[in-house]
Amino acid sequence: MEKMNENEINTALGELQGWSYKNGSITKSFKFKDFKEAFSAMTRIAFECEAQNHHPDWENVYNTLNISLNTHDAGGVTQKDIVLAKSIENIVG
Repeated sequence: MEKMNENEINTALGELQGWSYKNGSITKSFKFKDFKEAFSAMTRIAFECEAQNHHPDWENVYNTLNISLNTHDAGGVTQKDIVLAKSIENIVG
C-alpha cells in the first residue's frame, strides 16, 4: 500500500468528522459514558481490525479512547488507515 501525501490525507479527512493528521498518523479521541462502554467499543473495533488485518495504536483511560492510525510498513498514512477510520466511525457512531 502506498503512503499518501498530506494533500491526499487532508482530502480524505474531509469525509471523517473529528479526525486530524498529526505526527504522521490520523488520530481521534472518543469519549464514552463510562469505562464499560469504552471497553465494549474497543472490543467491537478489535474484531474489525482483525478482519482488516490492520491494527491501531490506541490508549484507553477510563471513558476515553484515543486512536492513532498509520501503516507502519509504508511509513505513514495509507488508504488502509482511511478505510479503518471509516469502519471505526460506523462502529462507534
